[in-house]
Amino acid sequence: MPLSRVETFLRSNDVSFNKIVHHKTYTAQRTAADVHISGKEIAKTVIMKIDNQMCMVVLPGDMQIDMGLLKMATGGKHLRLATETEFKDLFENCEVGAMPPFGNLYDMPVYVAEALKEDVFIAFNACTHSLLIQMKFSDFERLVQPTIMKIAYHSHA
Repeated sequence: MPLSRVETFLRSNDVSFNKIVHHKTYTAQRTAADVHISGKEIAKTVIMKIDNQMCMVVLPGDMQIDMGLLKMATGGKHLRLATETEFKDLFENCEVGAMPPFGNLYDMPVYVAEALKEDVFIAFNACTHSLLIQMKFSDFERLVQPTIMKIAYHSHA
């Protein structure tokens, strides 16, 4: 199996990471349970449209986007979730909904919930619903250079 775009990027930048194979899961919380990692260390990637521009919002698996905070933080006027149809073709060789939080590889801005900085490591989908990449948040931040903001809240569902 060929290396994914993210793996190639990480290797070319000399970044240490772990690949974690798991049962196919479709939510961050189920993935966390399957691999025995805290839900707050799973970084879920949500594709949004802010004033008609696609962007990634990355937050801990146990949190939800606060649309009011995101609107204030970005200065956007019109925010909404992008539809699957709008973004499915943007992530070559990725299963829909399993895109990694590397907007720099897909030419889109990345907004990260500041809560992700609380842990040394983050883990995220690696283009499939059955593979995670785990790496240091500091390496992720250095490579992606996201905008880090208070844009999420804990959901107690």
